[in-house]
Amino acid sequence: MLTNHVSMPGMARSERLLLLLQILRRHRYPVSGHVLAHETGVSLRTIYRDITALQSQGADIRGEPGIGYVLKPGFTLPPLMFTETELEALLLGLRWVSRRTDSGLSHAAADVESKIRAVLEHKRVEQFDNTALFAGPGLSDDDDGNTAQTLRDAIRHEQKVIIDYTDASQTLSQRLIRPVSIGYFDGFRILAAWCELRSDFRHFRLTRISHCTTSTEFFTGQGGWLLSQWKIRNRERGINEQPLPHNP
Repeated sequence: MLTNHVSMPGMARSERLLLLLQILRRHRYPVSGHVLAHETGVSLRTIYRDITALQSQGADIRGEPGIGYVLKPGFTLPPLMFTETELEALLLGLRWVSRRTDSGLSHAAADVESKIRAVLEHKRVEQFDNTALFAGPGLSDDDDGNTAQTLRDAIRHEQKVIIDYTDASQTLSQRLIRPVSIGYFDGFRILAAWCELRSDFRHFRLTRISHCTTSTEFFTGQGGWLLSQWKIRNRERGINEQPLPHNP
Protein backbone atom coordinates (compact mmCIF):
# COMPACT_ATOMS: atom_id res chain seq x y z
CA MET A 1 0.00 0.00 0.00
CA LEU A 2 1.30 3.43 -0.88
CA THR A 3 1.86 5.88 1.92
CA ASN A 4 0.24 9.29 1.65
CA HIS A 5 2.64 12.22 1.38
CA VAL A 6 0.78 14.90 3.32
CA SER A 7 2.44 18.27 2.88
CA MET A 8 3.59 20.06 5.99
CA PRO A 9 2.33 23.52 6.90
CA GLY A 10 4.45 26.16 5.22
CA MET A 11 5.54 23.93 2.35
CA ALA A 12 6.71 26.15 -0.49
CA ARG A 13 4.59 26.11 -3.63
CA SER A 14 7.51 24.85 -5.71
CA GLU A 15 7.91 21.89 -3.34
CA ARG A 16 4.18 21.16 -3.54
CA LEU A 17 4.26 21.19 -7.35
CA LEU A 18 7.15 18.70 -7.34
CA LEU A 19 5.25 16.51 -4.86
CA LEU A 20 2.18 16.67 -7.10
CA LEU A 21 4.28 15.51 -10.06
CA GLN A 22 5.67 12.63 -8.03
CA ILE A 23 2.18 11.51 -7.05
CA LEU A 24 0.98 11.64 -10.64
CA ARG A 25 3.99 9.60 -11.77
CA ARG A 26 3.00 6.81 -9.39
CA HIS A 27 -0.38 6.30 -11.04
CA ARG A 28 -0.93 4.78 -14.48
CA TYR A 29 -4.61 5.79 -14.54
CA PRO A 30 -6.37 9.12 -13.86
CA VAL A 31 -6.28 10.31 -10.25
CA SER A 32 -9.13 12.38 -8.91
CA GLY A 33 -8.56 15.87 -7.60
CA HIS A 34 -9.85 14.77 -4.19
CA VAL A 35 -7.12 12.10 -3.94
CA LEU A 36 -4.45 14.61 -4.99
CA ALA A 37 -5.74 17.15 -2.46
CA HIS A 38 -5.64 14.54 0.29
CA GLU A 39 -2.11 13.38 -0.52
CA THR A 40 -0.71 16.91 -0.74
CA GLY A 41 -2.67 18.30 2.19
CA VAL A 42 -4.24 21.23 0.32
CA SER A 43 -7.70 22.20 -0.87
CA LEU A 44 -9.31 20.94 -4.07
CA ARG A 45 -9.29 24.49 -5.44
CA THR A 46 -5.52 24.67 -4.86
CA ILE A 47 -5.06 21.39 -6.73
CA TYR A 48 -6.91 22.82 -9.75
CA ARG A 49 -4.64 25.88 -9.70
CA ASP A 50 -1.51 23.72 -9.33
CA ILE A 51 -2.53 21.47 -12.23
CA THR A 52 -3.02 24.53 -14.42
CA ALA A 53 0.38 25.90 -13.34
CA LEU A 54 2.14 22.63 -14.20
CA GLN A 55 0.40 22.44 -17.57
CA SER A 56 1.53 26.00 -18.36
CA GLN A 57 5.13 24.93 -17.58
CA GLY A 58 5.00 22.07 -20.06
CA ALA A 59 3.74 19.12 -18.04
CA ASP A 60 1.56 16.92 -20.26
CA ILE A 61 -1.23 16.38 -17.73
CA ARG A 62 -4.48 15.12 -19.25
CA GLY A 63 -7.88 15.26 -17.59
CA GLU A 64 -10.26 17.72 -16.03
CA PRO A 65 -12.09 18.44 -12.74
CA GLY A 66 -14.54 15.68 -11.80
CA ILE A 67 -12.82 13.03 -13.93
CA GLY A 68 -9.20 12.85 -12.83
CA TYR A 69 -5.69 13.60 -14.03
CA VAL A 70 -2.89 11.56 -15.54
CA LEU A 71 0.69 12.58 -16.37
CA LYS A 72 1.78 11.35 -19.78
CA PRO A 73 5.24 9.69 -19.96
CA GLY A 74 8.26 11.67 -21.08
CA PHE A 75 7.93 14.69 -18.78
CA THR A 76 10.81 15.24 -16.37
CA LEU A 77 10.86 18.55 -14.55
CA PRO A 78 9.60 22.00 -15.53
CA PRO A 79 12.15 24.80 -16.00
CA LEU A 80 13.08 26.53 -12.77
CA MET A 81 11.04 29.67 -12.25
CA PHE A 82 12.59 32.66 -10.47
CA THR A 83 11.67 36.32 -10.14
CA GLU A 84 14.29 38.91 -11.09
CA THR A 85 15.10 39.59 -7.43
CA GLU A 86 15.35 35.87 -6.66
CA LEU A 87 17.82 35.41 -9.50
CA GLU A 88 19.92 38.32 -8.24
CA ALA A 89 19.95 36.93 -4.70
CA LEU A 90 20.83 33.46 -5.95
CA LEU A 91 23.70 34.53 -8.17
CA LEU A 92 25.10 36.99 -5.63
CA GLY A 93 25.15 34.21 -3.04
CA LEU A 94 26.96 31.87 -5.42
CA ARG A 95 29.47 34.57 -6.30
CA TRP A 96 30.09 35.26 -2.60
CA VAL A 97 30.74 31.57 -1.96
CA SER A 98 32.98 31.39 -5.01
CA ARG A 99 35.19 34.27 -3.86
CA ARG A 100 34.99 34.20 -0.07
CA THR A 101 35.25 30.53 0.94
CA ASP A 102 37.69 27.68 0.42
CA SER A 103 38.49 26.06 -2.92
CA GLY A 104 36.14 23.10 -2.41
CA LEU A 105 33.08 25.28 -1.87
CA SER A 106 34.23 27.66 -4.60
CA HIS A 107 34.28 24.88 -7.20
CA ALA A 108 30.94 23.60 -5.93
CA ALA A 109 29.40 27.06 -6.34
CA ALA A 110 30.57 27.18 -9.95
CA ASP A 111 29.02 23.76 -10.58
CA VAL A 112 25.72 24.83 -9.03
CA GLU A 113 25.67 27.96 -11.18
CA SER A 114 26.12 25.94 -14.37
CA LYS A 115 23.39 23.48 -13.34
CA ILE A 116 20.94 26.28 -12.61
CA ARG A 117 21.69 27.94 -15.94
CA ALA A 118 20.96 24.65 -17.71
CA VAL A 119 17.42 24.37 -16.30
CA LEU A 120 16.35 28.03 -16.32
CA GLU A 121 13.64 29.30 -18.59
CA HIS A 122 15.23 30.44 -21.82
CA LYS A 123 14.23 34.08 -21.26
CA ARG A 124 15.91 34.05 -17.83
CA VAL A 125 19.31 32.73 -18.92
CA GLU A 126 20.51 36.05 -20.33
CA GLN A 127 19.26 37.86 -17.25
CA PHE A 128 21.08 35.34 -15.05
CA ASP A 129 24.33 35.82 -16.97
CA ASN A 130 24.06 39.63 -16.87
CA THR A 131 23.23 40.07 -13.19
CA ALA A 132 25.14 43.20 -12.17
CA LEU A 133 25.80 42.23 -8.54
CA PHE A 134 29.23 41.01 -7.49
CA ALA A 135 30.95 39.87 -4.31
CA GLY A 136 34.29 41.40 -3.42
CA PRO A 137 37.37 39.25 -2.77
CA GLY A 138 38.05 37.85 0.66
CA LEU A 139 40.76 39.29 2.87
CA SER A 140 44.29 37.97 2.44
CA ASP A 141 44.61 36.25 5.84
CA ASP A 142 41.80 33.73 5.42
CA ASP A 143 43.74 31.00 3.58
CA ASP A 144 43.63 27.82 5.62
CA GLY A 145 44.73 25.37 2.93
CA ASN A 146 42.68 22.19 3.00
CA THR A 147 41.63 22.53 6.63
CA ALA A 148 38.09 23.69 5.89
CA GLN A 149 37.54 20.84 3.42
CA THR A 150 38.80 18.27 5.94
CA LEU A 151 36.56 19.69 8.67
CA ARG A 152 33.46 19.82 6.43
CA ASP A 153 33.98 16.16 5.52
CA ALA A 154 34.39 15.28 9.20
CA ILE A 155 31.18 17.14 10.12
CA ARG A 156 29.32 15.32 7.36
CA HIS A 157 30.61 11.90 8.42
CA GLU A 158 30.50 12.61 12.18
CA GLN A 159 34.18 11.82 12.51
CA LYS A 160 36.49 13.06 15.23
CA VAL A 161 39.45 15.23 14.26
CA ILE A 162 42.89 15.76 15.76
CA ILE A 163 44.23 19.31 15.47
CA ASP A 164 47.40 21.13 16.48
CA TYR A 165 46.20 24.54 17.61
CA THR A 166 48.04 27.72 18.55
CA ASP A 167 45.92 30.12 20.60
CA ALA A 168 46.21 33.92 20.86
CA SER A 169 48.91 33.64 23.53
CA GLN A 170 50.99 31.45 21.15
CA THR A 171 50.45 28.33 23.24
CA LEU A 172 50.44 25.18 21.12
CA SER A 173 48.21 22.27 22.08
CA GLN A 174 46.86 19.15 20.47
CA ARG A 175 43.10 18.61 20.67
CA LEU A 176 40.75 15.75 19.88
CA ILE A 177 37.52 17.40 18.80
CA ARG A 178 34.08 16.66 17.44
CA PRO A 179 33.55 19.33 14.76
CA VAL A 180 30.08 20.90 14.79
CA SER A 181 29.93 23.96 12.55
CA ILE A 182 32.08 26.31 10.46
CA GLY A 183 31.44 30.04 10.24
CA TYR A 184 32.77 32.05 7.29
CA PHE A 185 33.58 35.64 8.24
CA ASP A 186 35.44 38.42 6.42
CA GLY A 187 39.10 37.58 6.83
CA PHE A 188 38.76 34.47 8.97
CA ARG A 189 36.88 31.21 9.49
CA ILE A 190 35.85 29.79 12.82
CA LEU A 191 35.21 26.18 13.76
CA ALA A 192 32.79 25.34 16.54
CA ALA A 193 33.55 21.95 18.07
CA TRP A 194 33.19 19.84 21.17
CA CYS A 195 36.69 19.73 22.65
CA GLU A 196 37.43 16.54 24.55
CA LEU A 197 40.35 18.19 26.34
CA ARG A 198 38.07 20.88 27.82
CA SER A 199 34.87 18.77 27.91
CA ASP A 200 33.01 21.72 26.47
CA PHE A 201 32.31 23.59 23.26
CA ARG A 202 35.20 25.64 21.93
CA HIS A 203 35.81 27.84 18.89
CA PHE A 204 38.97 27.55 16.80
CA ARG A 205 40.26 29.95 14.19
CA LEU A 206 41.14 27.85 11.15
CA THR A 207 44.35 29.73 10.29
CA ARG A 208 45.68 28.84 13.77
CA ILE A 209 45.28 25.13 13.08
CA SER A 210 48.74 24.02 11.92
CA HIS A 211 47.81 20.38 11.46
CA CYS A 212 44.43 18.76 10.96
CA THR A 213 43.74 15.08 10.43
CA THR A 214 40.72 12.85 10.85
CA SER A 215 40.74 10.32 13.66
CA THR A 216 39.71 6.67 13.42
CA GLU A 217 37.00 7.46 15.99
CA PHE A 218 33.48 8.52 15.05
CA PHE A 219 30.62 10.14 16.96
CA THR A 220 27.90 8.60 14.80
CA GLY A 221 24.40 9.82 15.61
CA GLN A 222 25.62 12.69 17.81
CA GLY A 223 26.26 15.39 15.18
CA GLY A 224 22.73 16.78 15.07
CA TRP A 225 22.42 16.69 18.85
CA LEU A 226 25.73 18.49 19.34
CA LEU A 227 24.72 21.16 16.83
CA SER A 228 21.41 21.74 18.62
CA GLN A 229 23.16 21.94 22.02
CA TRP A 230 25.66 24.43 20.64
CA LYS A 231 22.81 26.58 19.31
CA ILE A 232 21.05 26.43 22.68
CA ARG A 233 24.26 27.48 24.42
CA ASN A 234 24.59 30.47 22.08
CA ARG A 235 20.99 31.52 22.65
CA GLU A 236 21.49 31.33 26.40
CA ARG A 237 24.47 33.65 26.03
CA GLY A 238 22.45 36.04 23.88
CA ILE A 239 24.50 35.61 20.71
CA ASN A 240 23.44 34.44 17.29
CA GLU A 241 23.90 30.92 15.98
CA GLN A 242 27.10 31.62 14.06
CA PRO A 243 30.37 30.83 15.84
CA LEU A 244 32.05 33.89 17.28
CA PRO A 245 35.80 34.46 17.62
CA HIS A 246 36.99 32.81 20.80
CA ASN A 247 40.36 31.75 22.08
CA PRO A 248 40.11 28.46 24.01
